[in-house]
Amino acid sequence: MIKDPASPLNAYRIERMSQFFAIHPTHPQGRLLAQAADIVRAGGVVVYPTDSTYALGCRIGDKGAVDRIRAIRRLDDRHHFTLVCRDLSELAIYARVDNTSFRILKRHTPGPYTFLLPATRDVPRRLMHPKRRTIGIRVPDHTIAQALLAALGEPLMSTSLILPGAAGPLTDPFEMREQLEHLVDLVIEGGQGGQVATTVVDLTGATAVVVRPGAGELA
Repeated sequence: MIKDPASPLNAYRIERMSQFFAIHPTHPQGRLLAQAADIVRAGGVVVYPTDSTYALGCRIGDKGAVDRIRAIRRLDDRHHFTLVCRDLSELAIYARVDNTSFRILKRHTPGPYTFLLPATRDVPRRLMHPKRRTIGIRVPDHTIAQALLAALGEPLMSTSLILPGAAGPLTDPFEMREQLEHLVDLVIEGGQGGQVATTVVDLTGATAVVVRPGAGELA
């Protein structure tokens, strides 16, 4: 558990306990999703399920929320955040995509893949890789994640829920709430989480390169 009184995380602790929404995995409750979207819009950090692992998410460009996620995971500025989109229609706003890359994206989305692409000027600089100016793009194949994105009406900035020093991601939403109850604003419970993160594919060069094998098939 995250209990160290000297931890820099204390600067980001919230006074109240995080909310906990049990959302049906195939028929998500619209009322709860609307509330979850409002929490994100208000600057909240949420834990939500995807087709790979549970993830931490916040609104694009919300510096305070992004800083909280960095503190929870102890991430430096070289870490790639992922822009989680409902579909590819939002892609051109945030990433530069040529015809070859678009065909690959279309073939493998939605699914458990993260694609690294050159970021456009609409992406805040602190969310890009500082040297390469790239952004990770993902379209999850998960009912709750898709419903949350639809309720929000915009992509989420996300990263996998892997705590510092842990061998893998948290999979039990009740454990997530216990460990993060004063560090996030909402935990969405949508069943047991996966243990394997997305397959990461770099599309910034002449050919696609698998940077990290994961849940997505490599064929």
